[in-house]
Formats: sequence, structure tokens, C-alpha cells
Amino acid sequence: MNKLINETRVILIGGSSHAGKSTLGRALAAKLGWSYRSTDKLARHPGRPWVGANGKAIPAHVMEYYRKLSVEALFLDVLSHYEKNVVPQVEVIVHSHASDLSTECLTFEGSALWPGFVANLVGENGVKAIWLTAREQLFRNRIFSESNFCHVCKDEKHLIQKFLDRTLLYNKHMREEVERLGFMCIDVESIATADELSKKCMELMEAS
Repeated sequence: MNKLINETRVILIGGSSHAGKSTLGRALAAKLGWSYRSTDKLARHPGRPWVGANGKAIPAHVMEYYRKLSVEALFLDVLSHYEKNVVPQVEVIVHSHASDLSTECLTFEGSALWPGFVANLVGENGVKAIWLTAREQLFRNRIFSESNFCHVCKDEKHLIQKFLDRTLLYNKHMREEVERLGFMCIDVESIATADELSKKCMELMEAS
């Protein structure tokens, strides 16, 4: 752990929606005494097509977005959004934290951290990265639980299913990209708690 703290200033955590990125990011930040950020806050894009914890209705433009586009188109559109609107900001933030020793060290998580988009950052001085993955059933369980899938109308079920299908497509292609680029990846199903996940993450990064 001392080696990780001494040699690393930024940890990037990628993965699809509901993989556990924010849980790991916050756990690592707390354990290391670092700051935490999410790419979700950097640019707006149609969100999750279900009623959130705040009880607000699904915005009409979000419903239309998921109705209109195919799963493949949804996947390509969100990747395009990440590349054009989010990654340029990510690069500035990462370079700032990695090179300026007066800034706090950072755990930075988000689906926008697509392996190919941040490959130029990984391995630079002070920057490490890891991606989270799981099998289909874990994503299905988490998304259906959060969206209250069993208790919504047929139309809303259709939108949630498309969100799930895009998540699974993202995860499939992300795993291929991670393998192609030789990056680190953790299957979160093999780990029971956030503390265990953060320990596993640090062990892998220490060894890299």
C-alpha cells in the first residue's frame, strides 16, 4: 500500500452502469485519504429511464430517447457523448492532479472512462486504472431492484429493459477493450464487500 500511495496520484475506475464504481471510488478515497470525483457530473446526457428515489417523474425527453433508439444506437450514442463531452474534461482533471503536487490525490470513476478513450492517460506518471465487470445476472438484479421493475407499467418496463440491454452491451465490449489493451479488470461477483473490493483493487495496482 505504501508503494501505491507514494507512486500514484490518480486512480481511474471504469465499468458499466451498476458495476460498483462509485462504491469502490468512495471506499478507496476514504481508505487513502484522497478526494473522489465522478464523471457523471461533467456533462449532461439522458439519464436512467425510471422514477428515482426523489420521486420525480421520468422526463419526457428521456422516455423518448430510450423509445426511439435501438440498443446498438443507444450504446454508440453514449460512447460518442463520452468521447466528445466528457473525456476532454477528464484529461484536464487527471493531468492537473497527476502533475501538480499541491493538489489532492484523486479517485475518479465513471462509465465515461472507456478503455480506449483513456489509454493515453494510463501508465503516465502517477496514474493507474482498473475496470469493474460482472455477469449479466448481477446487472439485471441491480437494475431491476433500483428501478422497481416488477411494479412499473409495461411501457416503463420496456425502457428499463433497453437500459439493461445497453448496459450489457457496454460491459461486453468494455471487457474486450480491456483485454485488448492489457488493462486490469475485477469481476465484482467474486467479492462480497466494498472493503474487500478496495483491498483487491489496491493489491492488483501494487503488483502492476
